[in-house]
Amino acid sequence: MGNRDREWDFHLRSLSNSARDSGLANDSASDPSLLQSVKKLFELCKAENSEDLVARVYPNINKLFQRAVASLSQQSRTSIGLLLLAILQFYLDFGEVVLHDADPSLRAFFRSCLSREFSDPVVAEATLDFLNMNKKKLLTSFPTLLPQFFPLLLKLIAWNGERLEKSFLKVFPGLMSPGSFLPLFPSLVDLPILVVALEKVERSSGSLIGSSIASIQKSAAPEMLLALMDEAYTGSTIGDGGADSESEDINTIDVADPLFLDLLKDENDGIAERHWTSPGMATALQAAINTPQSERLKQILKMAPRILDVYIAITLRDVNNSLICALISLLMSRHATIFPDKRFSYEVHKRLLEFMLATFHRSPDFIALLKKPIMDRLGEAYDSPAKTELALQLCWAIGEHGGGGDSHKDAARELFESLELLLYENLSSSYCKACYTSP
Repeated sequence: MGNRDREWDFHLRSLSNSARDSGLANDSASDPSLLQSVKKLFELCKAENSEDLVARVYPNINKLFQRAVASLSQQSRTSIGLLLLAILQFYLDFGEVVLHDADPSLRAFFRSCLSREFSDPVVAEATLDFLNMNKKKLLTSFPTLLPQFFPLLLKLIAWNGERLEKSFLKVFPGLMSPGSFLPLFPSLVDLPILVVALEKVERSSGSLIGSSIASIQKSAAPEMLLALMDEAYTGSTIGDGGADSESEDINTIDVADPLFLDLLKDENDGIAERHWTSPGMATALQAAINTPQSERLKQILKMAPRILDVYIAITLRDVNNSLICALISLLMSRHATIFPDKRFSYEVHKRLLEFMLATFHRSPDFIALLKKPIMDRLGEAYDSPAKTELALQLCWAIGEHGGGGDSHKDAARELFESLELLLYENLSSSYCKACYTSP
């Protein structure tokens, strides 16, 4: 017991000294022994099961947390993710003893620390381990936390790749809630574009570790970075047209460009559908695929369909019909706008078709209820093989499952006839083109 007391006094004194050291505010993790002290004091509190010991440790640990977070606002490049995670574990396990609400601390970690350190492989892995270890408590006591920060966690997995896939998939169900369900879908489909965006940021500004990407739009001089992003999505280059046109091109890039902001945001702020369905989106996707694929992009092209599998399984099991109807309408708007990698497009389209058919099999009345959005989306163009395939599959679904009974049979018949006409028009258009192009 004497050795344990000496160990306790040593680590408590270490935290106390750091809390009094005004210089620490400039670099909260300047002393790596602080992490060890926090961990040892946590272990001793658990082993002794003493509220008195917890109460003695808490003030110093809390001061350390506040100073560590404050140091991030001073552009510190030192990684403090592991230190903050250790303190957060103390808050979660002993918060009731010291009457500490961990919610603001958890959100401060995501906003101030993980937003800068998600690309650090050690911090990324430790974060997922922390979320998995505390999954039950987080979902019951802080149910809105993970759904709010799902874009940041998607950046984490997009950057760190298959090495953390299993751990991420265990966390993933916690990202889904009524408020995040719909915005999550396009974010999953567009994971490859997110990787392209992150890699462009890294090439233009250096390592992502220690930099808050979400604050780029607030920078005093973001023009060059945004020009590089424009190159990724439009195919234009910074030097096109000489020095004068270069300056003009850069200045025309809006700092609040919705595509840029929505790709790299940290928090869920709803669906920004406008730019995903804009006329220039297909061009942007094609420009992104024209460059050689990085190893990171290759990994996410394989991972995204697997993550989508989990999303669909949870949807069919847990999500109410009104949200599923809204998802199918959203799915229609994105069906023809997929990252143009042949294998990736096939895997995503295959899953989306299977999901719709499973939904119509379970709830045939959806066919009639969704008649208008289906025709609005599928009738937009005649030259999309993806839309033609979708129309063909929906015709089959209506014939197989009916339209949801007598109350919906008229609407279902109208939809079937409209889809049939669309298919004939597509076939006729294709035949005419073949005739014109044949010698």
